Parts: sequence; C-alpha cells; structure tokens
Amino acid sequence: MTLLLKQLFALIRLLNSDTGTNQIAAGVACGLILGFAPMLSLQALLVFVCMFLFRIQIGAALTSAFFFAMLAWLFDPVSHQIGSAILEAEALRPTFTTLYNMPLVPLTRFYNSVVMGAGVVSILLAPLVFFGSKRLIVAYRVKVVERFKSSPFWKLWSGTSFFKWYATYEKLHG
Repeated sequence: MTLLLKQLFALIRLLNSDTGTNQIAAGVACGLILGFAPMLSLQALLVFVCMFLFRIQIGAALTSAFFFAMLAWLFDPVSHQIGSAILEAEALRPTFTTLYNMPLVPLTRFYNSVVMGAGVVSILLAPLVFFGSKRLIVAYRVKVVERFKSSPFWKLWSGTSFFKWYATYEKLHG
C-alpha cells in the first residue's frame, strides 16, 4: 500500500511541476508499452533506450508502467486471443520462423501468445494514450491547479515565511 501511495504522490508532484506536457504524455505512453511488456525483455530494453535518447519523462514512464502492469494482467485473456490469432496466421508463419532463427529476436519472446497480443495492443494504444494523457494533463493544470492556487488555503500557506524559504531553496537547488 505504501508503494502505491508513493507512486501516486510522485505522479501528482510531476503533474504540478513545470515539465512539458509532451514529455509527460510521452512518458505515460512509454509506461503503457513497459507495463504490457515482460519485465526483462528486449522490447522493454528498447523502450528504456528510447526514453534515454529522447526527452521523455522517466518518472511518468515508470509510474504509469506500474499502473499499466496491473491493467495488463486483467487484459491477459484478450492479449492471448489476439496473440494466438497473429501467431497462428498461415501467411506469417515463414516470417516468424525467420525471426525465431535470428540471434537476438527470440529474446523478445514474441512466440508467446500473451506477449505478442500485449505488444500489439500496447503499440496500437500508445498514440491514443499519448494524446489522451496530454489533454488530461492540460485540463488538470488549467482547472485543478489554478483553482487550488486561487483558494484561501493556498494564499495563507504561500504567505508564510517557511513557504518563502522553501520557494527560494527550490529556485536555487531545483
């Protein structure tokens, strides 16, 4: 329970930061792919490499991967059905045979129906999750954060000397 609350507070802190919406949304989309992929696989390594090469918020990716992994577990029967249909397609059999005989490709575990189905579903859903989360982040920052900053509680809190010290510390040390 503590880990769940810690992840949730980290996500709220990230949403309230000055980080760009594209970076956070890309992190959430990468978290979707990470959450649906097996933990120690080549596709997870590829997503991590992309996160380090491009400006993608790693905290958003890891936090959302935690939540999407729980969601992926619920979608395993659907992933199995999709993966079985793809793997049993007669037209793709020579392609899969060639891929299986390559040196590194079997490390993706594409031959597992759940992994194949989850991979296809996550790649298809990633653009929707990116644009949806970007829209939600903008709405959250406009409606919730601005309303909270105009509340009497925030005005009282931001007037204290402790808050002014913290704001100065935050500017200097990030």
